Amino acid sequence: MNDTPAPAPLMVVRNLSKTYYVGHGRHLVAVDGISLSVMPGEMLGLVGESGCGKSTLGRCMLRLTDISAGQVVFEGRDITTLPERRLRPLRPRMQMVFQDSSACLNPRRRIGDLLAEPLRVHRGPDGRRRSAVDIERRVRDLMDLVGLPAAALARYPHEFSGGQRQRINIARALALSPRLVVADEPVSALDVSVQAQIVNLFADLQARLGLTYVFVAHDLAVVRQVSTRVAVMYLGAIVEIGATDDVLHRSAHPYTAALTAAVPRPVVGATPPPPLGGDIPSPVNRPAGCRFHTRCPYVQDRCRAEAPALHSIRPGHEAACHFPLAPHRDGSVDA
Repeated sequence: MNDTPAPAPLMVVRNLSKTYYVGHGRHLVAVDGISLSVMPGEMLGLVGESGCGKSTLGRCMLRLTDISAGQVVFEGRDITTLPERRLRPLRPRMQMVFQDSSACLNPRRRIGDLLAEPLRVHRGPDGRRRSAVDIERRVRDLMDLVGLPAAALARYPHEFSGGQRQRINIARALALSPRLVVADEPVSALDVSVQAQIVNLFADLQARLGLTYVFVAHDLAVVRQVSTRVAVMYLGAIVEIGATDDVLHRSAHPYTAALTAAVPRPVVGATPPPPLGGDIPSPVNRPAGCRFHTRCPYVQDRCRAEAPALHSIRPGHEAACHFPLAPHRDGSVDA
């Protein structure tokens, strides 16, 4: 018998919501009561169409955006309402890689200065200020870590390609040796060949440094390549979550099945789910009942009247659907 206790989650999100007031008495619900856990060493993929709230969720998890309701616990500590003064010592342990690599880098500063800045602002693990020699050594190590030459430290951001700038952003996020990294669409603005290089870099860094990722993306091919678990979002809520193989190859929710069917793959004899029709509803005026029923090809009366909760499909695999699909590994489904 294995008596080793299960590891505690690195981060726990409970009933997290983020609402924006848009005027005339109306509110936009960007994130609607999401609960999930992020385990140490895993890469949790967060996928969904543009506007589903996945980037907002990632920013709320790191308290870069204030939370309207709910709770965020990081390393066993509730950070939901911590003031910035008390949150600052935790910042080195949770970092973000943003989508737009150009907007994240000050065009008037050299790369060496940009990488050294967080090392100057935050104290070292021993509580002391880092010396100039230690900072220079760490900056060179970071460049080597992301596959860039140390000679490039004297250059400005505009002198790099998009892929190289994203490598610099990754290096800056890793400067303070974080435990959790939220990557917000980090490859969506890059060429396909460069995307593969950056995705491989994320995987290599995870293996070398033992990092934990929340990887936000809309490209299922990218998520399938790197994620250990996948959460699918639709209109501000998680509609399916579980191990990558279960969610992407045995999808229980019609929305997930439609997303996976849209990814080109050579499957002979498979009957893919019907394609999605219409557009995602406005988060200001969400439909009653199941939030997906206006586009679901299998909609029934109960779906229009009652909102489904996440429930277990199989161990570790949950879906928010009254009538979950019975999928097969060849890509076909039984409704």
